Amino acid sequence: MIFSFPKIVKELLTPLSENDYPVLDTRLFVKCWLGYAMDKSLTSMRDLFKRLNNTGFSVNISTFSKANAHRGQQPFIEIYQKLSLLVNKNSGDKRQSKYLICPIDSTTITLTSKLLWLQGYHQVKLFSSLNLSSGIPEESLINFGYGHDYNYGEEMIDALPKNGVGVMDRGFAGLNYIKLMSEQNKYFVLRISNSWKLEFDRETGLYKVGTGKKSGVYRVLNFCDLETQTEYRLVTNLPQEGELGVSDEEVREIYRCRWGIELLWKFLKMHLKLDKLITKNVNGIAIQIYATLIAYLILQLIEIPQQWGQKLLDKLRYLQACMCQEISYVHWMTKLTRC
Repeated sequence: MIFSFPKIVKELLTPLSENDYPVLDTRLFVKCWLGYAMDKSLTSMRDLFKRLNNTGFSVNISTFSKANAHRGQQPFIEIYQKLSLLVNKNSGDKRQSKYLICPIDSTTITLTSKLLWLQGYHQVKLFSSLNLSSGIPEESLINFGYGHDYNYGEEMIDALPKNGVGVMDRGFAGLNYIKLMSEQNKYFVLRISNSWKLEFDRETGLYKVGTGKKSGVYRVLNFCDLETQTEYRLVTNLPQEGELGVSDEEVREIYRCRWGIELLWKFLKMHLKLDKLITKNVNGIAIQIYATLIAYLILQLIEIPQQWGQKLLDKLRYLQACMCQEISYVHWMTKLTRC
């Protein structure tokens, strides 16, 4: 199934209302956010609205700001969920092993607005579980404020697909969290601190991890990165024998796949403006994060001419080249939805 940008735009945006608000309707509101996320020539929403005001759109930045503060996130969430299903269906089953590797991590975005600081918000965290087989963030959780990562890990684990393996770094290392994953029979590979107490059980070949009531017996293995001279200690419940058995070396390779989610954060921040939050209220920030994730899924889904390449950045550059023939993404999307 081939998806072009015009086809995706028509399918996603045409159902949105053009008459629910007198100046900035829902469809135009979504277009503005997607245009900002995908247009690398824009450094602020003020730049976008200056361009729109001079080319036929009368909406102003004040109306847009009020919409960010008071309108629901539901249209963005529904588009995000719809795109996730399309990407998953389009990717098919690309598994090269018996497990689906799903790195789980969070990225922190510092909030600089004094208005948000007065409300007690200094940062926002985006948690995601990235399915490396399909390229889809299986679950995305937005959290304002502080808190250890493992306090928000339950939602990530619940969203794992069948035979999915949650791969996590030390931020998710908590004895209660490890115990919960084991009780729910969710596969995981988790790095723990080298300072954690371990007690070897000769009968089972497993290790008692931690002390007290929170401790548990798990499979533990160590390996060392000679290049960085770093020792890694991993806890997992993946079986070592049988049809679904995973060797120690395979567990190490699974953990190395965790880097995939770091590449996701890098792309979202460098190319889709995740770290350039431009609204000064909690609702608007959540909307912008969803707009960034929607733009990412659109790039996952569309097909472009082979000579441009097939990386996500290649696709973004191709769309940018096409958009240069228009005034903005908003104008381009408006024309496409009326074809």
